[in-house]
Amino acid sequence: MDLLNTLVEKGLRREPPTREEALAVLATSDDELLDVVAAAGRVRRQWFGRRVKLNYLVNLKSGLCPEDCSYCSQRLGSKAEILKYTWLKPHEASEAAAAGVAGGAKRVCLVASGRGPTDRDVDRVSKTIEAIKEQNEDVEVCACLGLLSAGQAERLRDAGADAYNHNLNTSEGTYGDITTTHTYADRVDTVHQAQAAGLSACSGLIAGMGEADEDLVDVVFSLRELDPDSVPVNFLIPFEGTPLAKEWNLTPQRCLRILAMVRFVCPDVEVRLAGGREVHLRSMQPLALPLVHSIFLGDYLTSEGQAGKADLDMIADAGFEVEGAGTATLPEHRERGGCGSVCGSGSGSAAGAATEQPVEPVEPADEAPAARTDLVTVRRRGAGTDLAPNA
Repeated sequence: MDLLNTLVEKGLRREPPTREEALAVLATSDDELLDVVAAAGRVRRQWFGRRVKLNYLVNLKSGLCPEDCSYCSQRLGSKAEILKYTWLKPHEASEAAAAGVAGGAKRVCLVASGRGPTDRDVDRVSKTIEAIKEQNEDVEVCACLGLLSAGQAERLRDAGADAYNHNLNTSEGTYGDITTTHTYADRVDTVHQAQAAGLSACSGLIAGMGEADEDLVDVVFSLRELDPDSVPVNFLIPFEGTPLAKEWNLTPQRCLRILAMVRFVCPDVEVRLAGGREVHLRSMQPLALPLVHSIFLGDYLTSEGQAGKADLDMIADAGFEVEGAGTATLPEHRERGGCGSVCGSGSGSAAGAATEQPVEPVEPADEAPAARTDLVTVRRRGAGTDLAPNA
Protein backbone atom coordinates (compact mmCIF):
# COMPACT_ATOMS: atom_id res chain seq x y z
CA MET A 1 0.00 0.00 0.00
CA ASP A 2 1.32 3.42 -0.96
CA LEU A 3 -0.23 4.80 2.24
CA LEU A 4 1.79 2.48 4.49
CA ASN A 5 5.04 3.07 2.60
CA THR A 6 4.53 6.81 3.04
CA LEU A 7 3.78 6.44 6.74
CA VAL A 8 6.85 4.29 7.35
CA GLU A 9 9.11 6.79 5.56
CA LYS A 10 7.67 9.62 7.63
CA GLY A 11 7.94 7.70 10.88
CA LEU A 12 11.59 6.91 10.28
CA ARG A 13 12.16 10.65 9.78
CA ARG A 14 10.06 11.56 12.86
CA GLU A 15 7.71 13.42 10.53
CA PRO A 16 3.97 13.41 11.29
CA PRO A 17 1.38 12.04 8.91
CA THR A 18 -1.43 14.24 7.73
CA ARG A 19 -4.80 13.96 9.45
CA GLU A 20 -6.14 12.31 6.29
CA GLU A 21 -3.43 9.65 6.47
CA ALA A 22 -4.11 9.01 10.16
CA LEU A 23 -7.83 8.62 9.43
CA ALA A 24 -7.01 6.26 6.58
CA VAL A 25 -5.13 3.96 8.98
CA LEU A 26 -8.26 3.67 11.13
CA ALA A 27 -10.34 2.92 8.03
CA THR A 28 -8.18 0.08 6.71
CA SER A 29 -9.86 -3.30 6.31
CA ASP A 30 -9.25 -6.44 8.35
CA ASP A 31 -7.62 -7.96 5.26
CA GLU A 32 -4.96 -5.22 5.48
CA LEU A 33 -4.45 -5.46 9.23
CA LEU A 34 -1.22 -7.46 9.25
CA ASP A 35 0.26 -5.09 6.68
CA VAL A 36 -0.63 -2.16 8.96
CA VAL A 37 0.94 -3.88 11.98
CA ALA A 38 4.09 -4.72 10.03
CA ALA A 39 4.46 -1.14 8.76
CA ALA A 40 4.00 0.44 12.20
CA GLY A 41 6.34 -2.21 13.57
CA ARG A 42 9.14 -0.94 11.36
CA VAL A 43 8.77 2.50 12.92
CA ARG A 44 8.68 1.06 16.45
CA ARG A 45 11.83 -0.99 15.85
CA GLN A 46 13.67 2.03 14.48
CA TRP A 47 13.33 3.91 17.79
CA PHE A 48 12.90 1.16 20.40
CA GLY A 49 14.23 -2.07 18.94
CA ARG A 50 12.50 -5.11 20.44
CA ARG A 51 12.47 -3.85 24.01
CA VAL A 52 9.31 -3.77 26.15
CA LYS A 53 9.22 -1.53 29.18
CA LEU A 54 7.16 -2.81 32.12
CA ASN A 55 5.15 -0.46 34.35
CA TYR A 56 3.31 -1.27 37.55
CA LEU A 57 0.29 0.52 39.04
CA VAL A 58 -0.24 1.16 42.74
CA ASN A 59 -3.64 2.64 43.58
CA LEU A 60 -2.87 4.79 46.63
CA LYS A 61 -6.49 5.79 47.26
CA SER A 62 -9.41 4.02 45.63
CA GLY A 63 -12.95 5.23 44.94
CA LEU A 64 -14.99 8.10 46.37
CA CYS A 65 -13.88 10.61 43.73
CA PRO A 66 -15.84 13.90 43.44
CA GLU A 67 -15.32 14.14 39.66
CA ASP A 68 -17.91 12.81 37.21
CA CYS A 69 -15.73 11.27 34.48
CA SER A 70 -18.16 8.92 32.73
CA TYR A 71 -15.59 6.23 32.00
CA CYS A 72 -14.33 5.86 35.57
CA SER A 73 -15.43 3.26 38.09
CA GLN A 74 -14.24 5.57 40.91
CA ARG A 75 -16.38 8.54 39.77
CA LEU A 76 -18.99 10.45 41.70
CA GLY A 77 -22.14 8.33 41.75
CA SER A 78 -20.45 5.15 40.51
CA LYS A 79 -22.26 1.99 41.53
CA ALA A 80 -19.42 -0.25 40.42
CA GLU A 81 -18.52 -2.66 43.23
CA ILE A 82 -14.85 -1.71 43.39
CA LEU A 83 -12.48 -1.54 46.35
CA LYS A 84 -12.82 1.68 48.32
CA TYR A 85 -10.10 2.77 50.72
CA THR A 86 -8.29 5.90 51.80
CA TRP A 87 -4.57 6.61 51.49
CA LEU A 88 -2.14 3.72 51.80
CA LYS A 89 0.65 4.35 54.27
CA PRO A 90 4.11 4.89 52.70
CA HIS A 91 5.36 1.45 53.77
CA GLU A 92 2.23 -0.21 52.37
CA ALA A 93 2.67 1.52 49.03
CA SER A 94 6.35 0.66 49.00
CA GLU A 95 5.58 -3.01 49.60
CA ALA A 96 3.05 -2.96 46.78
CA ALA A 97 5.57 -1.29 44.47
CA ALA A 98 8.22 -3.88 45.38
CA ALA A 99 5.99 -6.66 44.00
CA GLY A 100 5.93 -4.96 40.61
CA VAL A 101 9.67 -4.31 40.62
CA ALA A 102 10.29 -7.97 41.47
CA GLY A 103 8.23 -8.88 38.41
CA GLY A 104 10.45 -6.75 36.18
CA ALA A 105 8.72 -3.37 36.30
CA LYS A 106 11.02 -0.46 35.54
CA ARG A 107 8.46 2.22 36.45
CA VAL A 108 5.98 2.37 39.33
CA CYS A 109 2.92 4.56 38.80
CA LEU A 110 1.37 5.97 41.99
CA VAL A 111 -2.27 6.86 41.39
CA ALA A 112 -4.87 8.46 43.66
CA SER A 113 -8.50 9.18 42.94
CA GLY A 114 -9.75 12.75 43.37
CA ARG A 115 -9.83 16.10 41.60
CA GLY A 116 -6.29 16.91 42.66
CA PRO A 117 -4.00 16.72 45.67
CA THR A 118 -4.02 19.05 48.64
CA ASP A 119 -0.65 20.20 49.94
CA ARG A 120 -1.00 17.60 52.69
CA ASP A 121 -1.59 14.95 50.03
CA VAL A 122 1.59 16.01 48.25
CA ASP A 123 3.49 15.62 51.53
CA ARG A 124 2.02 12.13 51.94
CA VAL A 125 2.90 11.08 48.39
CA SER A 126 6.37 12.60 48.75
CA LYS A 127 7.03 10.33 51.73
CA THR A 128 5.76 7.38 49.70
CA ILE A 129 8.10 8.23 46.81
CA GLU A 130 11.03 8.48 49.21
CA ALA A 131 10.15 5.10 50.75
CA ILE A 132 10.01 3.45 47.33
CA LYS A 133 13.30 4.99 46.23
CA GLU A 134 14.98 3.84 49.44
CA GLN A 135 14.05 0.24 48.61
CA ASN A 136 14.62 0.46 44.86
CA GLU A 137 17.02 3.23 43.97
CA ASP A 138 16.85 2.72 40.20
CA VAL A 139 13.09 2.45 39.81
CA GLU A 140 11.27 5.26 38.02
CA VAL A 141 8.33 6.75 39.91
CA CYS A 142 5.43 8.41 38.11
CA ALA A 143 2.73 10.21 40.09
CA CYS A 144 -0.86 10.52 38.89
CA LEU A 145 -2.81 12.59 41.40
CA GLY A 146 -5.16 14.69 39.26
CA LEU A 147 -5.06 18.42 38.62
CA LEU A 148 -2.00 20.13 40.08
CA SER A 149 -1.85 23.48 41.86
CA ALA A 150 1.07 25.88 41.61
CA GLY A 151 4.29 24.50 43.09
CA GLN A 152 3.07 20.93 43.58
CA ALA A 153 4.91 19.50 40.57
CA GLU A 154 8.16 20.96 41.88
CA ARG A 155 7.58 19.41 45.30
CA LEU A 156 6.98 15.99 43.77
CA ARG A 157 10.13 16.36 41.69
CA ASP A 158 12.15 17.30 44.76
CA ALA A 159 10.81 14.20 46.55
CA GLY A 160 12.22 12.02 43.77
CA ALA A 161 9.35 11.70 41.28
CA ASP A 162 10.56 11.15 37.73
CA ALA A 163 7.32 11.64 35.84
CA TYR A 164 3.73 12.86 36.12
CA ASN A 165 0.74 11.35 34.34
CA HIS A 166 -2.38 13.23 33.36
CA ASN A 167 -4.27 11.95 30.34
CA LEU A 168 -6.22 14.08 27.86
CA ASN A 169 -8.48 11.02 27.37
CA THR A 170 -10.54 12.33 24.45
CA SER A 171 -10.70 15.20 21.98
CA GLU A 172 -11.30 18.75 23.09
CA GLY A 173 -14.52 18.83 21.06
CA THR A 174 -16.07 15.87 22.89
CA TYR A 175 -14.55 16.39 26.32
CA GLY A 176 -17.64 18.06 27.76
CA ASP A 177 -19.71 14.99 26.86
CA ILE A 178 -17.49 12.80 29.04
CA THR A 179 -16.71 15.06 32.02
CA THR A 180 -18.35 18.23 33.36
CA THR A 181 -16.55 18.83 36.68
CA HIS A 182 -13.31 20.02 35.03
CA THR A 183 -12.25 21.02 31.54
CA TYR A 184 -9.93 19.82 28.82
CA ALA A 185 -7.91 23.00 29.35
CA ASP A 186 -7.44 22.04 33.03
CA ARG A 187 -5.82 18.81 31.91
CA VAL A 188 -3.53 20.50 29.40
CA ASP A 189 -2.47 22.98 32.08
CA THR A 190 -1.49 20.20 34.48
CA VAL A 191 0.68 18.51 31.83
CA HIS A 192 2.36 21.86 31.17
CA GLN A 193 3.01 22.30 34.90
CA ALA A 194 4.68 18.90 35.07
CA GLN A 195 6.86 19.69 32.07
CA ALA A 196 7.81 23.10 33.47
CA ALA A 197 8.92 21.44 36.70
CA GLY A 198 11.25 19.13 34.82
CA LEU A 199 9.13 16.00 35.22
CA SER A 200 8.76 13.61 32.32
CA ALA A 201 5.23 14.12 31.05
CA CYS A 202 2.95 11.13 30.50
CA SER A 203 -0.39 11.79 28.80
CA GLY A 204 -2.64 9.57 26.74
CA LEU A 205 -6.16 8.66 25.72
CA ILE A 206 -9.07 6.29 26.19
CA ALA A 207 -10.55 4.69 23.09
CA GLY A 208 -13.96 3.05 22.88
CA MET A 209 -16.16 5.71 24.51
CA GLY A 210 -18.35 6.11 21.43
CA GLU A 211 -16.04 8.63 19.78
CA ALA A 212 -15.69 9.03 16.01
CA ASP A 213 -12.46 8.37 14.14
CA GLU A 214 -12.02 12.13 13.84
CA ASP A 215 -12.04 12.44 17.64
CA LEU A 216 -9.34 9.81 18.01
CA VAL A 217 -7.16 11.57 15.47
CA ASP A 218 -7.85 14.93 17.14
CA VAL A 219 -6.68 13.77 20.57
CA VAL A 220 -3.59 11.99 19.22
CA PHE A 221 -2.50 15.07 17.26
CA SER A 222 -3.14 17.18 20.35
CA LEU A 223 -0.93 14.82 22.33
CA ARG A 224 1.79 15.12 19.73
CA GLU A 225 1.64 18.89 20.03
CA LEU A 226 1.77 18.61 23.83
CA ASP A 227 4.87 16.41 23.37
CA PRO A 228 4.76 14.03 26.36
CA ASP A 229 7.49 11.41 26.63
CA SER A 230 4.97 8.60 27.02
CA VAL A 231 1.47 8.12 25.61
CA PRO A 232 -0.68 5.46 27.32
CA VAL A 233 -3.45 4.09 25.11
CA ASN A 234 -6.33 2.81 27.22
CA PHE A 235 -9.31 0.89 25.90
CA LEU A 236 -12.52 1.57 27.82
CA ILE A 237 -13.37 -1.05 30.43
CA PRO A 238 -17.18 -0.69 30.57
CA PHE A 239 -17.79 -1.18 34.26
CA GLU A 240 -21.35 -1.95 35.29
CA GLY A 241 -22.54 0.97 37.43
CA THR A 242 -20.96 3.68 35.23
CA PRO A 243 -22.60 5.76 32.46
CA LEU A 244 -20.53 4.02 29.78
CA ALA A 245 -21.30 0.48 30.89
CA LYS A 246 -23.01 -0.31 27.58
CA GLU A 247 -20.28 1.12 25.34
CA TRP A 248 -18.76 -1.99 23.79
CA ASN A 249 -17.46 -0.47 20.56
CA LEU A 250 -14.10 -2.17 20.10
CA THR A 251 -12.86 -5.25 18.28
CA PRO A 252 -9.31 -6.60 18.56
CA GLN A 253 -8.73 -5.44 14.99
CA ARG A 254 -9.85 -1.90 15.72
CA CYS A 255 -7.63 -1.74 18.81
CA LEU A 256 -4.63 -2.68 16.70
CA ARG A 257 -5.48 -0.05 14.09
CA ILE A 258 -5.72 2.58 16.84
CA LEU A 259 -2.33 1.57 18.25
CA ALA A 260 -0.80 1.69 14.77
CA MET A 261 -2.23 5.16 14.16
CA VAL A 262 -0.79 6.41 17.46
CA ARG A 263 2.62 4.95 16.54
CA PHE A 264 2.62 6.69 13.15
CA VAL A 265 1.65 10.05 14.71
CA CYS A 266 4.07 9.66 17.66
CA PRO A 267 6.88 7.57 16.17
CA ASP A 268 9.61 8.14 18.77
CA VAL A 269 7.45 8.33 21.90
CA GLU A 270 6.93 5.60 24.50
CA VAL A 271 3.52 4.37 23.36
CA ARG A 272 2.11 2.30 26.22
CA LEU A 273 -0.52 -0.40 25.96
CA ALA A 274 -2.61 0.31 29.04
CA GLY A 275 -5.97 -0.56 30.60
CA GLY A 276 -8.43 -2.76 28.73
CA ARG A 277 -5.95 -4.71 26.62
CA GLU A 278 -7.03 -8.07 28.03
CA VAL A 279 -10.71 -7.21 27.62
CA HIS A 280 -10.59 -5.99 24.02
CA LEU A 281 -7.48 -7.49 22.40
CA ARG A 282 -7.87 -10.84 24.11
CA SER A 283 -5.91 -13.53 22.20
CA MET A 284 -4.51 -10.90 19.83
CA GLN A 285 -2.50 -9.12 22.54
CA PRO A 286 0.86 -10.33 21.15
CA LEU A 287 0.14 -8.48 17.89
CA ALA A 288 0.23 -5.22 19.85
CA LEU A 289 3.86 -5.67 20.86
CA PRO A 290 5.22 -4.64 17.42
CA LEU A 291 3.26 -1.39 17.86
CA VAL A 292 3.90 -0.36 21.46
CA HIS A 293 7.06 -0.14 23.51
CA SER A 294 5.53 -0.32 26.96
CA ILE A 295 2.82 -2.20 28.88
CA PHE A 296 1.42 -2.41 32.39
CA LEU A 297 2.32 -5.55 34.30
CA GLY A 298 -0.44 -7.30 36.23
CA ASP A 299 -3.53 -5.54 37.57
CA TYR A 300 -4.88 -2.05 36.97
CA LEU A 301 -6.47 0.43 39.37
CA THR A 302 -9.85 -1.21 39.88
CA SER A 303 -9.80 -4.12 37.43
CA GLU A 304 -7.74 -7.29 37.18
CA GLY A 305 -5.26 -7.84 34.39
CA GLN A 306 -3.83 -11.15 33.31
CA ALA A 307 -1.22 -12.79 35.50
CA GLY A 308 2.17 -11.11 35.50
CA LYS A 309 3.81 -14.42 34.53
CA ALA A 310 1.54 -14.57 31.48
CA ASP A 311 2.67 -11.06 30.48
CA LEU A 312 6.33 -12.08 30.71
CA ASP A 313 5.69 -15.28 28.75
CA MET A 314 3.85 -13.34 26.06
CA ILE A 315 6.77 -10.93 25.64
CA ALA A 316 9.30 -13.75 25.39
CA ASP A 317 7.16 -15.90 23.08
CA ALA A 318 6.70 -12.96 20.69
CA GLY A 319 10.47 -12.51 20.43
CA PHE A 320 10.73 -9.34 22.53
CA GLU A 321 12.76 -8.66 25.66
CA VAL A 322 12.05 -6.79 28.89
CA GLU A 323 13.82 -3.43 29.05
CA GLY A 324 16.38 -3.38 31.86
CA ALA A 325 16.91 -0.66 34.44
CA GLY A 326 20.23 0.34 32.90
CA THR A 327 18.80 0.92 29.42
CA ALA A 328 17.58 4.37 28.35
CA THR A 329 13.91 4.19 27.43
CA LEU A 330 13.75 7.07 24.95
CA PRO A 331 15.86 7.67 21.86
CA GLU A 332 18.86 9.92 22.49
CA HIS A 333 17.37 12.95 20.78
CA ARG A 334 14.41 12.87 23.20
CA GLU A 335 16.58 12.22 26.24
CA ARG A 336 18.29 15.50 25.49
CA GLY A 337 15.02 17.34 25.83
CA GLY A 338 12.30 16.91 23.27
CA CYS A 339 12.07 15.80 19.68
CA GLY A 340 13.19 18.95 17.91
CA SER A 341 11.70 21.13 15.23
CA VAL A 342 10.65 18.27 12.95
CA CYS A 343 8.57 16.55 15.63
CA GLY A 344 7.47 19.90 17.03
CA SER A 345 5.36 20.62 13.96
CA GLY A 346 2.65 18.72 15.83
CA SER A 347 -0.92 19.22 14.69
CA GLY A 348 0.25 21.80 12.22
CA SER A 349 1.00 18.98 9.81
CA ALA A 350 -1.96 20.04 7.72
CA ALA A 351 0.20 22.89 6.47
CA GLY A 352 2.12 20.38 4.38
CA ALA A 353 -0.92 18.53 3.14
CA ALA A 354 -0.78 20.15 -0.26
CA THR A 355 2.41 18.22 -1.08
CA GLU A 356 0.93 14.85 -0.09
CA GLN A 357 -0.59 12.34 -2.47
CA PRO A 358 -4.37 12.08 -2.02
CA VAL A 359 -5.52 9.18 0.14
CA GLU A 360 -8.24 7.01 -1.32
CA PRO A 361 -11.28 6.60 0.96
CA VAL A 362 -11.72 3.17 2.50
CA GLU A 363 -14.92 1.58 3.70
CA PRO A 364 -15.27 1.76 7.51
CA ALA A 365 -14.68 -1.36 9.57
CA ASP A 366 -17.52 -3.66 10.57
CA GLU A 367 -19.65 -2.91 13.63
CA ALA A 368 -18.46 -4.08 17.03
CA PRO A 369 -19.68 -7.43 18.40
CA ALA A 370 -21.99 -7.87 21.36
CA ALA A 371 -20.85 -6.87 24.85
CA ARG A 372 -18.64 -9.27 26.81
CA THR A 373 -19.32 -8.14 30.36
CA ASP A 374 -17.91 -11.43 31.65
CA LEU A 375 -14.44 -10.16 30.74
CA VAL A 376 -14.50 -7.32 33.28
CA THR A 377 -13.17 -8.50 36.63
CA VAL A 378 -13.01 -6.14 39.60
CA ARG A 379 -9.65 -6.09 41.39
CA ARG A 380 -9.80 -7.79 44.79
CA ARG A 381 -6.07 -8.32 45.38
CA GLY A 382 -2.92 -6.28 45.74
CA ALA A 383 -2.88 -2.70 47.06
CA GLY A 384 -5.61 -2.05 49.62
CA THR A 385 -6.23 -5.76 50.31
CA ASP A 386 -4.66 -8.57 52.31
CA LEU A 387 -4.11 -10.64 49.16
CA ALA A 388 -0.89 -10.77 47.18
CA PRO A 389 -0.84 -9.04 43.76
CA ASN A 390 -0.49 -11.08 40.58
CA ALA A 391 2.78 -9.44 39.49
